[in-house]
Amino acid sequence: MTTSTRGAGKVPAVLVLEDGRIFRGRAYGAVGETFGEAVFSTGMTGYQETLTDPSYHRQVVVMTAPHVGNTGVNDEDPESRRIWVAGYVVRDPARVPSSWRAKRTLDEELAAQGVVGIAGIDTRALTRHLRERGAMRVGIFSGDAVQDDAALLARVQEVPPMTGADLSAEVATTEPYVVPAIGEKRFTVAAVDLGIKGMTPHRMAERGIEVHVLPATATIDDVYAVDPDGVFFSNGPGDPATADHPVSVMQGVLERGTPLFGICFGNQILGRALGFGTYKLKYGHRGINQPVQDRTTGKVEVTAHNHGFAVDAPLDKVSDTPYGRAEVSHVCLNDNVVEGLQLLDKPAFSVQYHPEAAAGPHDAAYLFDRFVKLMEGQRA
Repeated sequence: MTTSTRGAGKVPAVLVLEDGRIFRGRAYGAVGETFGEAVFSTGMTGYQETLTDPSYHRQVVVMTAPHVGNTGVNDEDPESRRIWVAGYVVRDPARVPSSWRAKRTLDEELAAQGVVGIAGIDTRALTRHLRERGAMRVGIFSGDAVQDDAALLARVQEVPPMTGADLSAEVATTEPYVVPAIGEKRFTVAAVDLGIKGMTPHRMAERGIEVHVLPATATIDDVYAVDPDGVFFSNGPGDPATADHPVSVMQGVLERGTPLFGICFGNQILGRALGFGTYKLKYGHRGINQPVQDRTTGKVEVTAHNHGFAVDAPLDKVSDTPYGRAEVSHVCLNDNVVEGLQLLDKPAFSVQYHPEAAAGPHDAAYLFDRFVKLMEGQRA
């Protein structure tokens, strides 16, 4: 990525998809060029949490909501230390933010962090194209980076695809750190950071859990060095087929029978640890309005998603695994994609979505309580 933070204003910009489809608009954020995988997010709010979600590393996010930037940017809502999206695509950015919490405009924040974006294009047409053709490689070019269309297309087609990408270590912490329990400490959890969002350990801390966040490269010895009551595997970017190290660590946890909870990438890691395969979705699930059924209770919840891969596990039967019986616990009501797994003979479960509710909704908060009950049961 090459960028300049000079004011974008009405600088022309071009978005080029790998199949040759081209959209023309104006620069938004930094001026320059960027590449990644084009995906769309259906959330109508929470753009600041989306931008700072490490799971979006190397992805160019298209916002389906037409008006973006209304509430500006504040210093309380980021989910990590920086913006992770590779590029940002909006239709009609707000001219002036309207929120007492705003410190600066979204355009200014994107420019300050060197994130190349494009505005003023038909994002509905782009979204429909991605739904029909699937997520694909893309480039955004503005200012001096704009060349003839053929040259830009050739550069986009040289970009590595998301399939086969091993990215979690690029976004995870490099040093362990501790999020203390809020109030009385009840449990200790080792959280393997594969791209964790800040609200996730906070949700556990609210329940009296001291969270030891460990790098993605942590070994099974590192995990048990903190004497955990439970182990957590976070969300994160990339292809789960490349995640051999976290899979082996999780298998070590399963062998010891320690209560285990995984979300998003962690769900895919559990799937692989149990012997299931994973596959790439055509265009993925991204947004905060995805309907999921908890098959253990029959309850339907509206959930926050950000994943382009899924677990290939049977929906219609209990499966035998090296760690006992397993079943699909949650399923997406839009397309029957596996959204959760649970072991029936060991204290382990996972979901494919984000229950930390940043930026909402709150329907899945009970999953953290379910994790607490597993640890209570193990202690008893």
